[in-house]
Amino acid sequence: MNRSIRRVAAGISVLFCLLIAQLTYLQVIAADRLATDPRNARTFLRDFTTERGDIISADGVVLARSVPSDDEYRWQREYPTGALFAQVVGYQSVVVGSTGVERTYNDVLLGRRSLRLRLEELGDVLLGRPPVGTVVLSLRSDAQLAAREALAGQRGSVVVIEPATGAIVAMYSNPSFDPTPLAGHDPKQVQAAFDLLRADPANPALPRAYRERYPPGSTFKIVTTAAALAEGIATPGRTFPEVTSIPLPQSRNRIQNFGGRACGGTLEQGFVRSCNTTFAALGLELGPAFPTTIDAFGITTAPPLDLDPSAVAGSGPRPEQWKLEQPAFALAGIGQGPVAVTPLHMALAAAAIANGGVVMHPHVVAEIRDADGRVLRRTEPQGWRRAASPEHAATITGFMVATVERGTGTAARIPGVAVAGKTGTAQCGQGCPPHAWFVAFAPADAPRYAVAVLVENGGTLRDEATGGRVAAPVAAQVLRSLLGR
Repeated sequence: MNRSIRRVAAGISVLFCLLIAQLTYLQVIAADRLATDPRNARTFLRDFTTERGDIISADGVVLARSVPSDDEYRWQREYPTGALFAQVVGYQSVVVGSTGVERTYNDVLLGRRSLRLRLEELGDVLLGRPPVGTVVLSLRSDAQLAAREALAGQRGSVVVIEPATGAIVAMYSNPSFDPTPLAGHDPKQVQAAFDLLRADPANPALPRAYRERYPPGSTFKIVTTAAALAEGIATPGRTFPEVTSIPLPQSRNRIQNFGGRACGGTLEQGFVRSCNTTFAALGLELGPAFPTTIDAFGITTAPPLDLDPSAVAGSGPRPEQWKLEQPAFALAGIGQGPVAVTPLHMALAAAAIANGGVVMHPHVVAEIRDADGRVLRRTEPQGWRRAASPEHAATITGFMVATVERGTGTAARIPGVAVAGKTGTAQCGQGCPPHAWFVAFAPADAPRYAVAVLVENGGTLRDEATGGRVAAPVAAQVLRSLLGR
């Protein structure tokens, strides 16, 4: 009898141990995973029935806020600036989920940030007032408006960055969309608005500035020049033959200069005149060493942008392709072929040259504040990559200034301000008008802003477009606004 009792007691003890172990696992080890599981109904209801903090621009404009509602969710999210900031701020939707800053900083906006509570915040909690956080962007409403106005309805993107900090001052793509209908509480209406948005052939929900890739054309000659200087195969005074085209190895094709004109001279002259023959030749000379500098600029990597979904990676030639695909390296030298980038990539490339060769971590959030406006956290500048030496960056800066003063970028000149820039006209396929590009920074001697402009398929000029005619004036208009000119 005692033996049977002992067996039962042992079995019960084992079951209790298993139960304790399971509870410990669920409440300690798996707690975070279960709390953030999108299938967790309690988490879902908590997020949508709790007041959220504001999202505001660097110049104090409210971009997202919660207002009381009379339905089961208690709070309604509003986006006062509509489409202007939609692709950065994103939206919070009961039906289709969340994107952008709303998603990335969800815990901060709900007061669940992993920062130690202050005594004042603890008092708010005890009084039943949630310690919601306010997210302050580095983007400014005046800069965003300047970008939208400068594009003038043309499909494309403008990205403006502070070279020394990586703070994004403007990031606007056209077309955009109003997120307000997606934040509604009527499932049928929200789904209808979402379906309409997805069916739009212009794809306004796509944040082209950091999630769409394009051939960069001649703006990529900044990277090619940096590679040639770094590898020692070119100096500013090296001369190249004045020719109209050069043959491609392993191929019967040739690379021509724009308009079939003869082009060459020194490296600086080739840069200022944007000679395809010069830079295709450099791409071939660089060969398998070329990807080293391309990677150093972060082109083939997704920039560490604080948004969800985040930025996408670009592409370029790989060293192992050299033996069988040498023409790809020539095309990469002029920003075509295997090279594809986002406008954000090219803004970072320009900012790197402005910043002495250092690419900074890009970010859209400047600081986090509590409900009473006290700053809890600031985004500190942080270097991401070393793209070029200070000496080579200074050389390329001189080339870019000359491009605006007397080369292909004269439409970007600003009276009283030295502007450093590079044009690009990127072929995008048979029957497809070229993309117009321009990258720049100003003032060239003390850079405050770096900008990348992409106008898809030449904008209103279509087949007649060039980066100098279409994108450079957009950049100049934005820079004039930011510099008070």
